[in-house]
Amino acid sequence: MDLPQILQKIQIRESLTPSDSSSVIAVLTHIGERFKVKEERMLILEETAEFFTLAPLDWLFPQLNTDLREAYLGLSSSFTGYAILPVCDTDSGTLPAKSYEDIPTKVQAVSTSLLALCLRMQASVENRSNPHVKSLAQALAPSLCIFSITHLQAQPWTSAASRNCALQLLTSVAGMTGSRSVQELLSGDEDKKGVFGPILDTLQPELTTECWKRNQAVKHVFSWMLVQIGRPWLTQYLEKVFPPALLISDDYRTENKVLGVHCLHHIVLNVPAADLRQYNRAQVLYHALFNHLYTSEASLMQVVVPCLIDLMGVIENPPAHVGLPRKPNRFDDVLRLVLTYMEMEHKLDLRRVYASNLVLFIERMGVVIIRHLKRLDRVIMGYLEVSDAPEEKTRLSILDALQKTLEIAWPRMERRTGSLAQSLLRFLVDVSSESVTRQLKEQLMSKASHCLLLLNHCSKGKLQTLLLELDNTCVPDSMLMCIQQITTANLLQ
Repeated sequence: MDLPQILQKIQIRESLTPSDSSSVIAVLTHIGERFKVKEERMLILEETAEFFTLAPLDWLFPQLNTDLREAYLGLSSSFTGYAILPVCDTDSGTLPAKSYEDIPTKVQAVSTSLLALCLRMQASVENRSNPHVKSLAQALAPSLCIFSITHLQAQPWTSAASRNCALQLLTSVAGMTGSRSVQELLSGDEDKKGVFGPILDTLQPELTTECWKRNQAVKHVFSWMLVQIGRPWLTQYLEKVFPPALLISDDYRTENKVLGVHCLHHIVLNVPAADLRQYNRAQVLYHALFNHLYTSEASLMQVVVPCLIDLMGVIENPPAHVGLPRKPNRFDDVLRLVLTYMEMEHKLDLRRVYASNLVLFIERMGVVIIRHLKRLDRVIMGYLEVSDAPEEKTRLSILDALQKTLEIAWPRMERRTGSLAQSLLRFLVDVSSESVTRQLKEQLMSKASHCLLLLNHCSKGKLQTLLLELDNTCVPDSMLMCIQQITTANLLQ
């Protein structure tokens, strides 16, 4: 199909010739005018996709000028605006799923049309037939990225088909700008700037206290893009990403808090400590996260505690001289509060979260964990007594915490040998009689046996004597095997 036939098919009335440099501008303007008629929009999107696919490259992308750039940007904006999400005026920031019923179908049609345009631009860039096309691609990329990422994730306004179309479009946008990946498209490289900055400028008005809940997708678009940007590129955007992340984390809805803390944790991990400490950012973030420790939501605690631990590593400086005692600091404050909650907590999901993060505290604090041994012992022994079958994640984690404590604080563990050994032996008896899988039972008993072995080293062999004096007639076979492994290992040393 030649150009006149293509133009006739999309109902072009004007007399245009391929040599006329303004022809494509007139066509794009005409398509935009027709697109204002609501009844024909799906048909126009289909025809436009065919038009972009069949029209000659040198005609689609003549010498770039302001009018041509505005024509492409205007048409792209009209198409993406067709699939825009409805505005939410409620304080919750959510709408019922039925509000988005027609969005996936619109997204597929819009994506197909824009994908055809991106593929032609990519072909032109790869052929190097027009050096100005790359500049046009960079101008179109931010809005196309926002549209694609809005419909890329599993949300009430997406379907499997619309997500697939959005992914294809996003991949094509990266290709038409000459980027090797979406991450490179956003962050850029040594030779070119990424589009993350322009995208943030576009999103900035919607990421304010008054507006961020009006569009349910904006927080997901922001968080998805943020985690794609790592070191060293994220530093240059810190002033633009820190306030929105903090704003989202301060919401009253748990799901928003989790999303916001997830963003903040990524910032902590990917921005140099000096930049985080500048303008008191780290202190502000610490107080915001510390307040979240008073929550009873397991999903929030799962992201808050690791983020706090990494943040305190930024705030707290090591001793100026090796060998000097470290003064109590925020690590001690947070661990003290966490251990207090662990002692009182009865919800299994929260106990599981606390236990899984306890070993992180012990590793980061090192030998100064001895300040908290009294309460830590009570927590460990209490958690060993309660099963969270069928996976037993809590007791597996608490055994890891005990092992790490014994390895780090071994000089102070001898006086605690009796109570901890008694708790571990009781634990072995309980596990021997519990109906868990064989593999899990072996894993639990193996970890407990290793802790008993470390306890024996801490007690300078005193535990070995006690184990040898046990009455074998009242000990389960599986537990007896564990004890024999411990005593045999020590006798061979």
